[in-house]
Amino acid sequence: MTPLQVRLLKLSQRTRRARYWLEAKGVFAILALLERLPADRAIGAMAWLLERIGPLVPRHSIVCDNLRNAMPELTESERTAIARGMWANMGRQIAEYVVLDQLFDYDPDAAEDGRIEVRGKDIFIDIVRSGKPVIFFTGHTGNFELLPICAATFGLEVTALFRPPNNPYIAKRVLAARTTTMGQLVPSRAGAAAGLARALADGKSVGVLVDQKFHRGRLGTFFGRPVRTNPLLPKLARQFDCPVHPARCVRLPGNRFRLELEEAIALPRTGDGAIDVDATTQQLNDTVERWVREYPDQWMWLHRRWDPAAL
Repeated sequence: MTPLQVRLLKLSQRTRRARYWLEAKGVFAILALLERLPADRAIGAMAWLLERIGPLVPRHSIVCDNLRNAMPELTESERTAIARGMWANMGRQIAEYVVLDQLFDYDPDAAEDGRIEVRGKDIFIDIVRSGKPVIFFTGHTGNFELLPICAATFGLEVTALFRPPNNPYIAKRVLAARTTTMGQLVPSRAGAAAGLARALADGKSVGVLVDQKFHRGRLGTFFGRPVRTNPLLPKLARQFDCPVHPARCVRLPGNRFRLELEEAIALPRTGDGAIDVDATTQQLNDTVERWVREYPDQWMWLHRRWDPAAL
């Protein structure tokens, strides 16, 4: 690398750090303002704002392309409504980061539900009583951040795999907030598989988001189109022979939520009885697709989930 190239690289790095710093300052200012508002007003304000600003940002074109490719049977107006609803959902979730202490009111022993209701309470209780580790999986639907917090109310510690934001200043703030409410976290980077494996070996349950693109993943389909899915979950299930439970969050009217824990799924197996990794990754995709079709405006359509190279 020539001296000029070195100087240009350093300049690019400094420019990127400056941009990240400015972005973080803007985000932190918004969060500080939201902290001053009652929970419902903060959530409503961010939903209103993102529903109007979201369609104006460049990434909205990805949302529209994804919806057009995944749901061609819908009319353009129906897809537009889903996209606007998705941006509103994103706004609510941003606000919910800072009002979580006001928001999460679930008590397993309460006679009536508050903001949070749980479907699958008996499954949680059975898992805790068994004392054995399980693997939970979910997608970016509703406010998926509430799931490990809910598990903790049953005395169930979940080590969760998560992808930090690209902005390092925001990532540090988000990690600190999540760690105080969600227990052990494993960043999605090199060594993540080992971290989850250690948790399972220690008898702890783990949670995995399975609807993100993984360049080295197993090829399958999602909404009938090619995708690559991280095979980590089926590999862990095969290694530790533990149950795998789907779980999701459904956003309800009035800033309420329904957390759904499903029974353990029967994983496909090969002729020698081992878990079939490719078939299981497809089963994960099919489960998330079922969820998304039911509440399409509650899923994050703004990431590049599909693999154009496989089309």
